[in-house]
Amino acid sequence: MERTEKKYLNAEREDEMEVVGYQPCWWKLGLVGVGTVCSGGLLLLVLYWMPEWSVKWMCREVSLRDATVLLLWTTDEFRTCFRVRVQFMEAPGYDPLGALFPSRDKEPVCSAASVMIEHPECEKGLLPETPDVERVQIRYFVHQNIKYMWSPRGQAFHRLTALEEGIPCSALHACQSATLPTTSKDYRKLFYGENQIDVKVPSIPRLLIKEVLNPFYIFQVFSVILWTFDDYYLYASTIVFMSVVSICTSLYTVRKQYVLLHDMVAAHNVVRVRVYRSNNTTEEVFSTDLVPGDVIVIPINGMVMPCDAVLISGTCVVNESLLTGESVPILKTNLPVPSQCNGTAQEEEEEEEVYSPENHKRHTLFCGTAVIQTRFYRGEPVKAVVVRTGFYTSKGQLVCSILYPKPTDFKLYRDAYRFLLCLVCVAGLGMVYSIVSSALNGEVAQRIVIEALDIITITVPPALPAAMTAGIVYAQHRLKRKGIYSISPQRINVCGQLNLVCFDKTGTLTEDGLDMWGFLRAQDGRFLSLERDVSGQSLSRSHFIAAMATCHSLTNIEGKISGDPLDCKMFEATGWVLEEPTAEETALHDQIMPTVVHPPQQTTSATPSCGDADMELQELMNCYEIGIISQFPFSSALQRMSVITRTLGERRLAAYMKGAPETVASLCKKETVPENFSEVLEKYTQQGLRVIAVAHRKLEAKLTWHKVQNVNRAVIEGNMEFLGLIMMQNKLKPRSIPILSELRKACIRAVMVTGDNMLTAVSVARECGMIPPNGKVIVTEALPPKDGQSATIHWQYAEDPSVWKKPVTNETKDFHINIENDRLKEGPQSAEISYHFAMSGKSFSVIAEHFPDLLPKLLLCGTVYARMAPDQKTQLVEVLQKVDYYVGMCGDGANDCGALKRAHAGISLSELEASVASPFTSKTPDISCVPDLIREGRAALVTSFCVFKFMALYSIIQYLSVLLLYSVLSNLGDVQYLFIDLAIIMSIAFTMSLNSSWKELVPRRPPSSLISVPMLLSVSMQILLSLAFQVTAFLLVKEQPWYETWTPSSNVCNGIQGNTNVSLHNESEVDEHNISNYENTTLFFVSCCQYLAVAFVFSKGRPFRQPVHRNYLFMGCMLVLYGFVILIMMYPIDVVDNFFQLVCVPSDWRNKMLFLILANVTLCVLVENVLCDHSFQWLRNLCSGSYHEHPVSHTYAQADVNPATLSCGRRLFRHRGRLPKAKYKRLAQELLVDPDWPPKPKTSTKARGIAAEGGGQGWSPGNTATQL
Repeated sequence: MERTEKKYLNAEREDEMEVVGYQPCWWKLGLVGVGTVCSGGLLLLVLYWMPEWSVKWMCREVSLRDATVLLLWTTDEFRTCFRVRVQFMEAPGYDPLGALFPSRDKEPVCSAASVMIEHPECEKGLLPETPDVERVQIRYFVHQNIKYMWSPRGQAFHRLTALEEGIPCSALHACQSATLPTTSKDYRKLFYGENQIDVKVPSIPRLLIKEVLNPFYIFQVFSVILWTFDDYYLYASTIVFMSVVSICTSLYTVRKQYVLLHDMVAAHNVVRVRVYRSNNTTEEVFSTDLVPGDVIVIPINGMVMPCDAVLISGTCVVNESLLTGESVPILKTNLPVPSQCNGTAQEEEEEEEVYSPENHKRHTLFCGTAVIQTRFYRGEPVKAVVVRTGFYTSKGQLVCSILYPKPTDFKLYRDAYRFLLCLVCVAGLGMVYSIVSSALNGEVAQRIVIEALDIITITVPPALPAAMTAGIVYAQHRLKRKGIYSISPQRINVCGQLNLVCFDKTGTLTEDGLDMWGFLRAQDGRFLSLERDVSGQSLSRSHFIAAMATCHSLTNIEGKISGDPLDCKMFEATGWVLEEPTAEETALHDQIMPTVVHPPQQTTSATPSCGDADMELQELMNCYEIGIISQFPFSSALQRMSVITRTLGERRLAAYMKGAPETVASLCKKETVPENFSEVLEKYTQQGLRVIAVAHRKLEAKLTWHKVQNVNRAVIEGNMEFLGLIMMQNKLKPRSIPILSELRKACIRAVMVTGDNMLTAVSVARECGMIPPNGKVIVTEALPPKDGQSATIHWQYAEDPSVWKKPVTNETKDFHINIENDRLKEGPQSAEISYHFAMSGKSFSVIAEHFPDLLPKLLLCGTVYARMAPDQKTQLVEVLQKVDYYVGMCGDGANDCGALKRAHAGISLSELEASVASPFTSKTPDISCVPDLIREGRAALVTSFCVFKFMALYSIIQYLSVLLLYSVLSNLGDVQYLFIDLAIIMSIAFTMSLNSSWKELVPRRPPSSLISVPMLLSVSMQILLSLAFQVTAFLLVKEQPWYETWTPSSNVCNGIQGNTNVSLHNESEVDEHNISNYENTTLFFVSCCQYLAVAFVFSKGRPFRQPVHRNYLFMGCMLVLYGFVILIMMYPIDVVDNFFQLVCVPSDWRNKMLFLILANVTLCVLVENVLCDHSFQWLRNLCSGSYHEHPVSHTYAQADVNPATLSCGRRLFRHRGRLPKAKYKRLAQELLVDPDWPPKPKTSTKARGIAAEGGGQGWSPGNTATQL
């Protein structure tokens, strides 16, 4: 068969998928039909569980052009497979907007296959212009609520896009001059559907079928049918009842989650909006009728946005807590009108800016966000053009991320399936033994088949999934009591393996609010002395104070100034007054009514009389007011914002700018920036202060009031005069230092990822303990290729640590006390010097692109990442995961949503709606939730291992008992099975998970794999012990002098002991299955106690969980069950014996059984606690040099490798051919013997050749460092 070329959807994006086309193959369908009939429908079930198999077994591979069925594979490490069907619809054109993929074609494509539409957008390539209407058949498919359309030109499927890609800004402004005709609206609705985020709640029958077809319940059905044939009616009925209860509970839980999500999304799903129609009239329609290109009116009193739309006139104040997690009002301005040039149309098109929701988010109103306030002017109401609808909006994408979360890849779950496969293999051996044994003993064929199949139901524990989930559910409830909520409970186990946590700075490690600390004004190219009082009368009319009072995006909402906390603090420090025009005032003027700021008290020389014109003029001259005419909002990418103002009484406009000091200084006249700018900036940032720079510029006379409304910000933000620096203090939260100390003692790395200044971040890192007092900081500055020069990294050591002034607080005192505890003293003492890399977001991007081999080495000791954009934070989490770190991310949700979702455990400190994108949300507004989550994760992980081991041993113990009884043509009875599975296994499995987490975090981490030597040794030793004692009891009972083949008339109790406690079995009863006999009774008592013994030894306590004796319910169950079993064994009661189908045995054999049981329990405890837990301790000590699994490195405190024992470890690894599995540990070993690492101070490293095209050429430390 000819293989087709691989095709990809969403190429080079996070959701990239490989796609392969198929068509039904009739001869394959025939074979599958025959197989289905022969297997009794089992084949169809297998194909239902395996969509990839179902397609490949029933279809043949064809090109995408001819495919009716598609297989989609994600290109990430999970390789998740999806099966979708290609659908067809008829439409009067191929392209949703009217042209064939205009974002990919420069020229509009107007074909006869398009619909007739008269519209100015045709000139911009948005709509076709043709007199013919011819309906064509369009192929598409829907995957996770997103539609993918077939492109005849590109011969590929493409994600359906609207106006968010490839549309010029001028085209969006053209929409307000001519609205969509009805034909265009209906045409687009064919493709985009209704503007509604419809979370469909599955019906109960649909959910029931999906739940019942789960492999677990299919296995239960098979087991129940088998048990019924074997006359185990009571046991089968009980299992059926439990399964029904389990299914109903699962259905209720799943449906409740769907209903909650549906209600949350549907709250503002359908609203009424005003839409512009022909002749500049408006029509009120339901939001579900909106399509991309519609022009809507934003009402004065605001609204909840039903779609993504770009503002084309007016301004809005928006609460974007749904997206950012910050309930801070944000000012949205209209999309600037592109300036028209006199060149050719082609030149104009090439120079024209293309709209992007990400780059123009300050002009975009996102779906689900609340518009609080609008400002509009006469004849120009606040308008917005719809750019995305439905699931294509920002809110729709957020809902999709909840409906279709990325799978959790954890070794425990993969190993669990492998272990179950091993149990199936063991069951196969048991089946062979059962068949041979039964055949040799002359059993009938039907009985042989039933007994052989029964082995499978015994070996594979049906309650395993529920039992393993119990520990996670209990941990989730404990976290909930601590104010930590989870939408992804399966990630709780992963939290137990976290060894690195990234922290945002502002709002996470430090307080949200900022306090004014001081300011430095610049004059004549030099800094003046430090000043504290901003509201001084002498400064009231200075440009410096004017910059503080005007350069912000604050607004007045219900009499209260709202906006960014930094802007609020800065404006409050001036003491000025902010006045905004009312809606009535703006409606009376054609031109924009500005926001006005002025000092709190306006003084005049005299009080004018009404008729004194000179006095009125004098008052006007003394009045000092500044109007904010236009704003360029703050941009994370540009790291600055600016405003255009006009001072009352002045003709020329002025511009003020504030932002990152380095950025602002680079846009100022060189002569106005003090020569010691860098030294002064470093001085204050090293103190942990937030430093903001401000600048000013008088605009040219040609830039009038109206012209600046549409001017590009690059024209304004340049050639400015540097005004000075503003220092603001951002205090650490009280719990930050002790929590980071706790993580450090547990050998969990803490990394700071912030958008703040580099030196400020380093200072805060030192203050909170991320960088120890004796740590050296290596500032890494990477420059991209330029003018034929290759990319370069400059290594600069920060100032000597001894000069860093660390504030003495109560928290730091506690830190010094806690770090000197006895447990840490047992570990290796860190050396005097450790190295920590600090880099900016720009440097990180350059290194990732041009130095890919060097990046892992920097990650190993990178502690501070400053000036990081949101996408760079996400990229950092990804590359840390690639070197085998288990990464946690803790942030306030503002710009951390991507990183929170990508990390193994993302913890949002925001309670707002954006937190739904984070796996975990904490109500406690500090980082104390991080150790709580790790502790509970470790407890849940250890619980999962304990429960899995117990369930595996339960299966093997029962498997051994049944095989031994099969040798004498016997089996366990109906009630015996019921007692073992319900009274013992279910009660123990669900109570042994109740141990809460241990109060301390220890350096050791729990194991992550079931397939490891300690785990396999533990399970194997307990299996051997169980086998030994069962075989011993089975053989010993046959050697007793009173032993004979039991019959209802047997009376060994009276015959030997004279006991009147005679079994009351009716002699007329026929025991077809030979349940009641001495072997059965003996193995029943011994095996019951073995279940309890392994449960006790597997229920681990410290250092990850509370000791087992603190689990009172578990200990109560153990005592009651042990007491009951010992009681009915030592003191037989006829009614109980008859109910359990037991037989009476002499008292001396009861004593011997008690001795065997006590010996079994004792050996189980000794083997588990002495042999299994400590047998490899010498090996761990030899490799690590201490008890700690992750000792502290002398040179790299965060590398988890001890150089003192490195030579010993390397000899051992060389001898055995083994290296650490984790990539970062292997790398740490290499760096400890690398003479060229860390880089020397004041050196640089160049990439080998310009890697602009190749994406990085590697790095060699030996020959690339050059002295500066």
